[in-house]
Amino acid sequence: MTRFEFQELADVRIKEAGVLLAAGLWDGAYYLAGYAVECALKACIAKLTKADDFPEKDAAKYYTHKIEELAKLAGILAAIKAEGLANSTFRNFWATITDWSETSRYERKSKDHAEELFGAITDPTNGVLPWIQRIW
Repeated sequence: MTRFEFQELADVRIKEAGVLLAAGLWDGAYYLAGYAVECALKACIAKLTKADDFPEKDAAKYYTHKIEELAKLAGILAAIKAEGLANSTFRNFWATITDWSETSRYERKSKDHAEELFGAITDPTNGVLPWIQRIW
């Protein structure tokens, strides 16, 4: 997949999560919201290769679903930590995001959990996805 395909997928997944949240389908909203961040970070990794394509060399290490590991592989974890030091709301949102896992697709989530994750990702001022979109 290319960087632009990951960007598009991140945008689509967060919109789908919003629709599911509005419909009261908390489990799917939670999972797709986190997956949107995963896709956004993979877009950053593709950008890092300067080929705008997801790296083929050593590809196995990029096929993780761990948010913090993906940020590290994208070369932006230090910037995220710095932003968190300057902005406690962003830091709390990042902490919320790193609790997400691909295994959440098998878990039941409450309305509060889904809304908390979605808000941490989409908040227009301090949200993780708008922050990533500025650099992807």
